Amino acid sequence: MAKKITVKLTANFERDLEAIELYLIEANAPQAYDRLLDELAGTLIPNLEHFPAIGRPFLERSVRSVEVANALAQLKQKLHDGELREYLFVDYLVLYAQFGGIIHLLSIKHHCQLSFDFPSLWAES
Repeated sequence: MAKKITVKLTANFERDLEAIELYLIEANAPQAYDRLLDELAGTLIPNLEHFPAIGRPFLERSVRSVEVANALAQLKQKLHDGELREYLFVDYLVLYAQFGGIIHLLSIKHHCQLSFDFPSLWAES
């Protein structure tokens, strides 16, 4: 039997959820946030528990500048033996890292948002 995968939410992921909730409340669509939470609990987390490699490998993106190459090299050092993946989920892009049997949900962004804030994800505590 395969080892059970545990999915954990990071503080950054929780902050992203709070920002999404505020945005949807301001947009007069609080029910959309409730649906998002239901989808996270009922679909995303179970999918990751059973198929942890379902997301696209983030580090396999094409490199088109020296700055990106340097940033990816630094990111690879911080990951050590972990994997960084992105998963398109409903209208959101989820960034997650897997280290052994644990998946850390790092960030969730609406697909219209431009990028992930890597410095805050890897900030020293």
